[in-house]
Amino acid sequence: MYTILGATGNIGRKAADILIKRGEKVRLVARSADRLRPFVGKHAQAFSGDALDTEFLANAFKGSDAVFVLLPPNPHAEKFLTYADAVGESIARALQIVKVKHVVNISSLGAELSDGTGPIVGLHNQEERLNRIPGLNVLHMRCAFFMENLLMNIDLIKSRNVIGSALRGDIKLPMIATKDIAAAVADRLVKRDFTGSVVEVLLGERDLTMIEAAAIIGKKINKPGLPYVMFPYDEAEKGLISAGLSPDMSRTYSEMNKAFNEGRILSTVKRTAQNTTSTSLEQFCDEVLAPMYTQKKAA
Repeated sequence: MYTILGATGNIGRKAADILIKRGEKVRLVARSADRLRPFVGKHAQAFSGDALDTEFLANAFKGSDAVFVLLPPNPHAEKFLTYADAVGESIARALQIVKVKHVVNISSLGAELSDGTGPIVGLHNQEERLNRIPGLNVLHMRCAFFMENLLMNIDLIKSRNVIGSALRGDIKLPMIATKDIAAAVADRLVKRDFTGSVVEVLLGERDLTMIEAAAIIGKKINKPGLPYVMFPYDEAEKGLISAGLSPDMSRTYSEMNKAFNEGRILSTVKRTAQNTTSTSLEQFCDEVLAPMYTQKKAA
């Protein structure tokens, strides 16, 4: 039995689907019972509840051969790091209560840094928290920039014919599709071939600048020459707030972008054959971004 926390999210949903198709028994954990319902069947059972409820999580994790965990996103958190520490502590306590032996934890590049990286600080704290659990074998997957983050530009393309963020357009960023992360998660949950505390880096198919990414996206949606615009931090924050994020969440994203722009997060990252995955941005655009853009444009 494998338990998947955040089973309706980009990574959890895909990892669960891989395991279910392999005939593995999976326990799906998420906030919404309605969103879990389509996955329930012969090999899958649903647990809906709040990750801040330690007793609920302990029941969900009970009897698991391995558990997949992450800090569930909360774009509306008034104080993001306070939220991240609270939910991270709840997860850690539940794992310890039921004596789970193997955990795959989603983290991020830059999680070795203890401050100045925005929401990644919460992931740093969670890595340290899980590392302190006696007898727990934990694999921290430090992942690159999600290609799915680029989907947030669709409305901007429609309204202003640009792609933009507070990231510099000229720095090379490793970019990864979440389906590649999910495949790695499912594989390591089944193999359980890690002991103690282990870090695995996943960097995607290749590094790209945001300018290069915009050009690829433009070509795929029939907007050749689509430009990339770097927004000032304060303007980017206002845009995130208008999109529904809390002021503190928006501030933490600015701090993270600044850490990328200044080279703090990527300074020690080294690409190898082992941390390179297969899905290119071109393939992601064909499979995900371009169809979504076409659908929204039609709507």
